[in-house]
Amino acid sequence: MNQDYVYTSQSRIGNLPNLCILADGMGGHNAGDYASRYTVETIVAVIEKDNNVEPVSIIRNAIQEANRAILEKARTDIDLEGMGTTVVAATVIGSELCVANVGDSRLYVIGDKIRQITKDHSYVQEMVRRGELDEKDARVHPDRNIITRAIGGGSLLEVDFFEVELKESDRILMCSDGLTDMIEDEEIFRILKEKESTEEGIECLIETANENGGNDNITVVVIEPFSDEVKTC
Repeated sequence: MNQDYVYTSQSRIGNLPNLCILADGMGGHNAGDYASRYTVETIVAVIEKDNNVEPVSIIRNAIQEANRAILEKARTDIDLEGMGTTVVAATVIGSELCVANVGDSRLYVIGDKIRQITKDHSYVQEMVRRGELDEKDARVHPDRNIITRAIGGGSLLEVDFFEVELKESDRILMCSDGLTDMIEDEEIFRILKEKESTEEGIECLIETANENGGNDNITVVVIEPFSDEVKTC
C-alpha cells in the first residue's frame, strides 16, 4: 500500500504562484493512505479560497485546517482512528522559497552542496539535537520512525516554517523517509549531480533506495525553480 501522496502545481493556487505538497501517512488498514490524501486535498482547497496575501499565513492556515479535518474524521470513523500524516509544503516566489513542515518528510536545497532545510520531528532527531545521539547511530536506531509531531496528532499543532533565498543553480528536493532512511545525504547529492538529467537522477535515487532495502514507500519531488520544472516519482 502506498501511503505517500503528492500534489504539484506550477500555476497559481489561490494567492500562491505555485505549490508542491508531499505527505506520508500513518495508521492501520487504509488510514495512512486516507490521511495523506485527505490532508493534501484539504490544504489545496483551503489555499484556493484564502484571501490572505502572506504566504506563511496562507500555508499555516491550510495546514491547521487540515489537522482539524483529520482529527474530526478520526473521531467519527472508527476505521480511521489514530491516523496521521507528515506534510511538507513549498512555494517559490521569485527567488525566495517558503517551506512548511510537520513530521519527518524532508525538503533539501541542492546547489554546490546539499542542505536539509526542514527539521525532522522525530524521537531520534530530537535526541541528536540534544547531543544524546550522533547521526550515524540515529540512522540505525530502532526508534527512528517514531514521529513527535504529525497532522492528526492533536489539536495543538506547531508548524515549522523556513524561508530560503535561492540561487539560479539550485534545485529543490522533497522526499518521504522511504528515501532518506535508505540513502545518506551525500549519496543523494552525488546521484543528482552525476546524472545527466533530473529524471535519471530521480530514477537512480529510487533504484538505489530499493537496492538498499526499500523498507517503505519512496516518493521524490525535484523542483527546478528557475526553469518552471517539477519532476515527481
